[in-house]
Amino acid sequence: MILRPFDPWKSPLCTCPAKLSLNPYTGCPHGCIYCYASSYIPRFGQCRPKVDLLKRLARESSKIRPGALVALSNSSDPYPPLEKDLRLSRGCLQILKERGLCVQVVTKSHLVARDAKLLADMSACVAITITSMSESICRRLEPGAPLPAKRLDAMAKLVENGVAVSARIDPIIPGINDAKIEQLVEAVSRAGVRHITSSTFKARPGSMKKIISAFPQEGTALEKLFERGDRVAGSSYLPAEIRHDLMQRVKDNAQREGVTFSSCREGWAAVPGINCDGSHLLSAACNFEYNSGH
Repeated sequence: MILRPFDPWKSPLCTCPAKLSLNPYTGCPHGCIYCYASSYIPRFGQCRPKVDLLKRLARESSKIRPGALVALSNSSDPYPPLEKDLRLSRGCLQILKERGLCVQVVTKSHLVARDAKLLADMSACVAITITSMSESICRRLEPGAPLPAKRLDAMAKLVENGVAVSARIDPIIPGINDAKIEQLVEAVSRAGVRHITSSTFKARPGSMKKIISAFPQEGTALEKLFERGDRVAGSSYLPAEIRHDLMQRVKDNAQREGVTFSSCREGWAAVPGINCDGSHLLSAACNFEYNSGH
């Protein structure tokens, strides 16, 4: 199956609404050193398209009730450089639109803006991840991903076309990208986002070693912080007080800018009318159910 129920390792802290996950590509070229998916997907750095993707999606989506939410994607970015020519994610959007399904696109790529008009013509919202305004930090954290200016431009273009956009300030890593949270919140707000989802770095097998390799001094200090934290659903967490303080900073600045806020798997109580993933920006036609049938 290519349409699967979203379930991030059965984490007790996940508060996402019911949704399906669709990954047009396996693997991702962004090379993000904090990536959780690289810990369980073989050859993750080698991006490759799913075999017979559009045929399989057409068949599987016909069994899903209209209004269900499909997240594209939760593991591999749906807009890698391959998408320029293959246009698989665009093809998926067209099929999902025809089926009357709601879509949330989650990406770090500015290429999503190329599909702005299509997204505006369906029940869709877009979440763009941005972790820092510093190009030098991003080049070490996400060496293959588009630089922050391109992502901000993509946000603005989508908003101009009438697409609801949220920003994922995720993950925040103490000592690496936490110094200028206020400027980052302001930048995405000025681009027109209506919601911010944020979370702290949750270490998975291998990701801490990558952090230390790219940021030796900061990574060593970070490792010591994690020794005082907890393990939840296979991930190592920072101490609760550090996580709370970082999330509070994002929340306070989001409220100052007039956008809604939520955290991802941090244990914060849900706010009525606000989905942690930003999918509350979708139209009322979305029912957040994915039972098969018509």
